[in-house]
Amino acid sequence: MSLYIRKQARAKVRRRIRKKIAGTTERPRLAVHFSNQNVYAQVIDDSTGRTLAAASSLEKGLSAKGANQAAAAKVGEAVAKKAKEANIGTVVFDRGGF
Repeated sequence: MSLYIRKQARAKVRRRIRKKIAGTTERPRLAVHFSNQNVYAQVIDDSTGRTLAAASSLEKGLSAKGANQAAAAKVGEAVAKKAKEANIGTVVFDRGGF
């Protein structure tokens, strides 16, 4: 399978998921992205198009390095803390095509 076809197939899965999942003001979307080196997480309100809280393994406060389970746990704790500060109690999880 070529790289182009693989990217097209993944984009199709993302579109299918995004039709069903949308972040609202009451329940924003939690988008998680893993690259080969880092972990990123954002809490997004799709109705206004704003990012309400974000965290990544690149932040200086986190001692997590790499894209492993330990880094994901620390990024998850950091984004949860920032979401609590923004008065966000529940989110919709966007798995990003995985």
